[in-house]
Amino acid sequence: MKKKLIYIFTTLSLLILAACTDNGPGPLEGTWRMGGLIPMTIQFRPGETEALGIIEKVTYDVQGNTVLVTYTDGIARGMTMRYTMTGNDTAQTELGTFQRVQ
Repeated sequence: MKKKLIYIFTTLSLLILAACTDNGPGPLEGTWRMGGLIPMTIQFRPGETEALGIIEKVTYDVQGNTVLVTYTDGIARGMTMRYTMTGNDTAQTELGTFQRVQ
């Protein structure tokens, strides 16, 4: 009986913690810049991104060293971008390599 109560308490605690987590960008939080042919600066904040003066609502899914950013409104609605962390201050995408600015 005691093991069962511990199991139930642990499960409920984990569910409560999961429900309380914010929609933060994890290791992507902050400002990033990509050079090359199409230079771009993008800010990742909880629940949104800002690039080229446009703020868009997003959700983040952190899976190990990968962050999936899914746009929930705007022109990119429904699109998911994969950011693979290749270091503390570098991230690789299909568009190119981003460097952390701050």
